[in-house]
Amino acid sequence: MRFLTAGESHGPKLTGIIEGLPAGMPIDKQKIDETLRRRQRGPGRGGRMKIEADEIVFTAGIRAGKTTGAPVALEIINRDFPNWETVMTWQEQADVESRKVVAPRPGHADLTGALKYRMEIRNVLERASARETAMRVAIGAIARQLLESVGMEVRGRVTALGGVHARLEESEAYWQAVSASPWLCGDTQAEQAWEARLTEARQSGESLGGVLEVQILHVPAGIGSYVQWDRKLDGRLAQAVLSVQAMKGVSFGLGFEAAHEVGSRVHDPIDYQEGTGFFRSRNHAGGIEGGMSNGEPLIIHAAMKPIPTLYQPLPTVRMDTKEQTAASVERSDICAAPAALIVVEHVTAWVVAEMMLEKFSADSFSEFQQAVHTYREYLKTV
Repeated sequence: MRFLTAGESHGPKLTGIIEGLPAGMPIDKQKIDETLRRRQRGPGRGGRMKIEADEIVFTAGIRAGKTTGAPVALEIINRDFPNWETVMTWQEQADVESRKVVAPRPGHADLTGALKYRMEIRNVLERASARETAMRVAIGAIARQLLESVGMEVRGRVTALGGVHARLEESEAYWQAVSASPWLCGDTQAEQAWEARLTEARQSGESLGGVLEVQILHVPAGIGSYVQWDRKLDGRLAQAVLSVQAMKGVSFGLGFEAAHEVGSRVHDPIDYQEGTGFFRSRNHAGGIEGGMSNGEPLIIHAAMKPIPTLYQPLPTVRMDTKEQTAASVERSDICAAPAALIVVEHVTAWVVAEMMLEKFSADSFSEFQQAVHTYREYLKTV
């Protein structure tokens, strides 16, 4: 299974193509649209989210609500495009001067992209923009439906923001509070501190980053492989997380804390129960050992840097005159951690779905479900 996306931040639309979904898989468009709306929410979002009302449009590969086995093509219309049409049109008479960017913004792809591709910065920032993640969220939402069809669950929370860490629990009540929170956090005291940090950042022209956690539950043991480096589950998850704009670090389970402990406090004892099979009595490994899922929940952490577009911009150098100036300011967020969490949830869901289909290869959806069920039964009795 694979996908491609295309589209610019202020272009007419975002486009995606998915190849490899089994035929006969039901697709819930309403769930995908709601996921796209969740990506647009959260404290600290910028003015762009007031313009867009993201909704998926299917143009191929789905008939009567189910996949056909052919490539699935989908689109998200950019409602802001009419305001940019003369600038972003493909036609030769496009206005390339009025919104030209000559001052690269620190922390962005601007300077390196312009040097690499030998073109104006506008072309770089239009594709490097996090607007691109809207399509990846839609594609990941389809992958998530595939996982949910075989009993798996994807959930996430913001665990720290601006240096303030939230209290964490695993109770059902806590996770219900996460779902109801605009911050996607279950600790109201931490949220109050985050609100204060957000106000302070907004007033001072700053931005905030944070730490995100994604959990994928009920993943059967044996997804991924140790036999080649590029088939390792954690390696592919890490690549997916770090492909998301503003992500600067990724870890699993104890993560970097494991480097400061002795082995007996890090590794997870193995136990066995009849009717359940093998399991770990704790989950410091984050559900992955030897590049494979071990049957425990996948626990993935991502470190998000502060948004690099600042309303009190850092110094930069103009590419035309080489004079020092303040960086240009494109419309931006102050904090996008809750929205970024939605993105990380769905890029990781894609990886797990992709690797599930590698292990349980099937042309039809019913074959896939049966293969997963048979394997789960085997794991209970081995």
